[in-house]
Amino acid sequence: MNRVLVALVLLGPAFAQDLSIFSSLRWRNIGPLRGGRSIAVAGSAARPLEYYFGATGGGLWKTTDGGTSWNPVSDAFFETSSVGAVAVAPSNPDVVYAGMGETELRGNIIQGDGIYKSIDGGKTWAHSGLEKTMAIARIRVDQSDPNLVYVAAFGDPYGNSPERGIFRSTDGGRNWRKILYRDEKTGAIDLAIDSHDPRVLYASLWEAFRTPYSLSSGGPGSGFFKSTDGGDHWTELTHNPGVPGGVIGKITIAVSADPNRLFALIEAQDGGLFRSDDGGAAWTLINNQRSLWQRAFYFHRVYADPLLPDTVYVSNYELSRSTDGGRTFKIIPAPHGDHHDFWIAPNDSNRMIDSNDGGANVSVNAGRTWTAQTFSTAQMYHVVTTKHTPFQVCGAQQDNTTLCVPSNGRGESFYPVGGGESGYVAADPLNANIFYAGSYGGYITQYDHTTQQQRDINVWPEYPVGQSAGDLKERFQWTTPIVFSPTDPKTLYTSSQHLFKTTNQGQSWTAISPDLTRHDPSTLGPSGGPITHDQTGVETYATIFTVAPSHLDGNLIWTGSDDGLVYVTRDGGKNWSNVTPPDLGPLTRISLIEASPHERAVAYVAANRYQAADRGLYVYKTSDFGKTWTKIVDGIAPGDFARAIREDPVRRDLLYLGAEHGFYVSLDGGARWQPFRLNLPVTPVHDIAIEKNDLVLATHGRGFYILDNIGPLRQLKPEVTQSTAYLFKPADATRTAKRVLIDYYLASGAADLKLEVLDASGTVIRTFQAGTAPRPGDEGDPEGPPPPARTAPAQKGLNRFLWDMRAAPSHDFPGLIMYQAGVAGPLVPAGRYTIRLSAAGSTLTQNFLIARDPRLTNVTDADLNEQFRFAREVQNKFSQANDTVTRIRRIKSDIADRIKNANTEAVTSAGQKLAAELTEIEGHLYQYRNRATKDPLNFPPQLNNKLGSLLAIVESADSRPTDSSYLVYKQLADGVDRQLSGLADLLGRDLTVFNKVLAAAQLSPISGM
Repeated sequence: MNRVLVALVLLGPAFAQDLSIFSSLRWRNIGPLRGGRSIAVAGSAARPLEYYFGATGGGLWKTTDGGTSWNPVSDAFFETSSVGAVAVAPSNPDVVYAGMGETELRGNIIQGDGIYKSIDGGKTWAHSGLEKTMAIARIRVDQSDPNLVYVAAFGDPYGNSPERGIFRSTDGGRNWRKILYRDEKTGAIDLAIDSHDPRVLYASLWEAFRTPYSLSSGGPGSGFFKSTDGGDHWTELTHNPGVPGGVIGKITIAVSADPNRLFALIEAQDGGLFRSDDGGAAWTLINNQRSLWQRAFYFHRVYADPLLPDTVYVSNYELSRSTDGGRTFKIIPAPHGDHHDFWIAPNDSNRMIDSNDGGANVSVNAGRTWTAQTFSTAQMYHVVTTKHTPFQVCGAQQDNTTLCVPSNGRGESFYPVGGGESGYVAADPLNANIFYAGSYGGYITQYDHTTQQQRDINVWPEYPVGQSAGDLKERFQWTTPIVFSPTDPKTLYTSSQHLFKTTNQGQSWTAISPDLTRHDPSTLGPSGGPITHDQTGVETYATIFTVAPSHLDGNLIWTGSDDGLVYVTRDGGKNWSNVTPPDLGPLTRISLIEASPHERAVAYVAANRYQAADRGLYVYKTSDFGKTWTKIVDGIAPGDFARAIREDPVRRDLLYLGAEHGFYVSLDGGARWQPFRLNLPVTPVHDIAIEKNDLVLATHGRGFYILDNIGPLRQLKPEVTQSTAYLFKPADATRTAKRVLIDYYLASGAADLKLEVLDASGTVIRTFQAGTAPRPGDEGDPEGPPPPARTAPAQKGLNRFLWDMRAAPSHDFPGLIMYQAGVAGPLVPAGRYTIRLSAAGSTLTQNFLIARDPRLTNVTDADLNEQFRFAREVQNKFSQANDTVTRIRRIKSDIADRIKNANTEAVTSAGQKLAAELTEIEGHLYQYRNRATKDPLNFPPQLNNKLGSLLAIVESADSRPTDSSYLVYKQLADGVDRQLSGLADLLGRDLTVFNKVLAAAQLSPISGM
C-alpha cells in the first residue's frame, strides 16, 4: 500500500549551498519570433504611436512606434503572467492600469492577482489591489479623472468566490468598492462608459465556470445593467423588451457615437447582435448570424466606432465590421484568426489595435493593413531537442503550428515539423530530420524534413470533434504524449486512456495497457452548455497525460492521468500497478512524471489541481517504484503549482522544476528547492529539456529559453564558496559554435585577475585582464561571431566570460577603416586547451576540448591546423603593415613638431619633403583617405585591407585554405615587404639627412624606430 512521507524527510546528502551565487547567469530567449495569444489591448488618443497589449502567459507589452517594434514592460514588476485587461487614462496617458487573469475561458487559462498601475507610461508598476479576483475582464478609466477607475472582475473560473463583480476606485486603486454583484457563481465580463456622459455605465455579468472536463456558459446569474450615477445604483436591462428569454449566457456591450444607441452581443438560444436606440429601454435583434457569436466563451466582443454611429465591430473567429448599424457585416482580413479585444482611437476611426491568437497588430487605415506579430510571446506546450549542430529546439505552439528553432539564434528562422498546435514533438533518435508530432483528437504525424513529406499515423483515426469523451472509443487529450523509449530508439509511445507503442514508425500500434484512468462517468459527458456545446478535445478527459519510460530499463514505464492516477509497469506493459500517492485525489492532473536517469526505482511527479480550485503544491519522489512517496515542496512559493520536473542526467539529485510563475532548482533530490528565475520573466514553465550542457525551457507565454552551460550547477560543492577563487571546468565545445563559456567564482572583486588560454603545447594564445565583459545573451547577435573581448569580469560571486575561440586580435591603429575585413584574431583549431585563472593569489587551471564539427566528414584536424597556421601568417603580415602605418604616423608627427618649433625654411623644406615620401609609403599600406565606412568604395583599398579581406576568406569555413589563397598572400606579402624595404632605405638615407638639419637648428633628432 502506498504511503506519503512528510515533506521534510531528507532525500539525499545534506547540501545547503546557496544558489544566489549564480545571479549573474542569464537565460537566453531563442523565440520563436511569432506571437502568441492576446486578449487585451489599449491605445492612447493623445499619443498615436503608443499602444499596449497583454500576452497570455507573457506579460504586458508596449510599442512607441505604432507597432513596428514591441517591448515587455512588466517583467520586473508583475507577479503573474496573463493580462486580461489594460486601459490608458484618457486624461493622462502616463497612467495605465493592467488587470490580470484570463476570462476567455479556454482549457488552459492562467489566473491573475488583481490590478497593476503605472504612472510613468509603463516604465514602473505597482500593485493596486483586487489580488483575489483572479480574472479581470475590463478596466475603464474616467475621461477626466485618472484616479476614477472601474473594473469588471470575473473571479475564479474554477470555483465559487465573492471576489467578483464590478469594482470602483476613486483614489487611483488604493481602495476599491464593489458596486455591482450578483452571487458567488457570477462574475463581471464587460463594462462600458458613455463617452458623452461618464456617469452613465453599462455592465454585464456572466454565470460561467470551468472544470477540468467541462465548460458551462450561462445561467440565472447572467444579465446586463445600466447606471446613470457612476455606479452607485444599477438598473437591470436583461428583461427589457426585445431581450431574448430563456437561459442567458455571455453578454458584451458597446455604446455608439449616438449615446442613445447601444449594441449588445447576447449568447442565448435565440441570441445574436441586439441594438437599442433608446439607451437600453428596448432592444431589437439586428443580426442573428451565428458567425458573430459562436464559441461565445472564447470570443464574443462588440465595439462601436466612437465617431460613426452606424459602424460597429465584432470580434470572433473573424474580425467583422458593419457600416449599416449591424444589419450586415464584412470580414476584415487580419494577420491571425481568433479575435479577442479591439480598441479604436476615440479621435480617429482609422486608428485601431486588434488582439487575437497571434498577439496584437495595429492599423492606421481602418484595417486595410496591419503591423506584424514578430515578438516572442509563443505559448509552448513541451520541448524536445535534436542532435543537429547546433541543436534545434522543437515544440508545439498554441494557436499555431509545431516548430523547430535553432538553439543559437533569436527566433527569426524556424520550420514546422508536422502535428498541430497542442501536441508533443518527438525527434527520431536515429534520423535527426524525422519528427513525430501530434495535436488534439489523437492526431499524430510523421514528418521528414528532408523530403517535407508528412504522413498521418493516428492510433485510431476516427474524427472525434463534437463528441463527448464517453462516446469515444479512444480518448485522446489536447496534449497527447508522444515519447521515444530512451533504451530502444525504434519504440515510440503515445496514449489515450490506454498506452500504445509502435516499433514500425506508426504503421501499426499495439495497446500495452488497460484503461489507466479513473474514468468516472460523471467526467465523460458533453462539455459546454447549457446553451451551446464546445467539444474541440480540450475537455476530453480521463486520459493518460504523461508517459515516462525508464532511461535504464526498457520494461519500466510510468504513466500519469489527467484525473489523478499514477501507474507503473516493470514488465513492458504485461502488468500494471496503481502507485498513486494517496493524497492525490480525483481531478488532479499528473502533469509530468520523470523517470530518474540514475536509479531504476526513482521517479518524480509534478501534479496540480488548479482546475479544481486548489492551487496547492503537489510534487513527489519515490525511491521504491512507487510503493512510498515523499512530498518534496519545501522552498516552492505558495500557489506556484508545478508543471514539469526533470533530473539532471549528469549529476544525481540535481532537479529542475517548472512552475506556474517560475523555475526552481534543487541540489538534494527535492529536499529543498531554490528559485532560479534569474532574468526569466514570470511565465508558466511547461516543460524542461537538458541537451548536453544546456538547459532548455518551454514557457507558455514567452517561447523557448536556454541557460547556456549548466556546468557550474553540476560542479557546485561547498569548497566553491569556501575558496577565494574557483575555476569551473568549461564544457567541451564544437569549433563551429565559435564560443567557449568560462565560469569562475571570486569571493571578492579581483582587480589583478588574469585569464589565459593555452594550447596543447602550453603556449599562451590569448590573455585577458580584469575588466568588464558583456554578459552573453544580453546583447549582440548569437548567430554571428562575438566581438573580440579584451577584458574579463572580476566581480564578487560567479563570473561568466565568453571566449570567442580566437587568438589575440590583430594590431590596429586609431581611425582604421577597412571594407569587409576586421581585426579579430584567427579561430583556433580543434584540440585540447587549458584555461588558466590568476586571481587573489591563486592560480587555477582547467582543461577543455574544442572538437571539429561532426558533420564535416571531409575535413581533418590537419586541415584545421593548417588553416590556423596560415591564418596566423596572414594576420602577422596584416599586423606588420598596421604597425608600420603607426610607425610612419609617429615619425610624421615628430616632423610636424620639429617644423613648428624650428620655424626655419631649411627645417620646413626638408621636413615636408620627408613627410611626403613617408605618406607615399603609408598610402601603399593603407588607404589614408578613408573617413567613413563606405569610403573604400571610392578610394581603393590598399595592402592591409586586402590582407584583412584575405584573412576572412581563409576563415570562411572550417577547411584547408584554397590554393589561390596562398598565391594571393604571396603577392600581398611581397607588396608589404617592398614597402618595408623602401621605408628602411628612406629612413636610412633621408631621415639621417633631416636629423642633420635638425642638429643645425639645435633641435633633437627623430628616431626612425
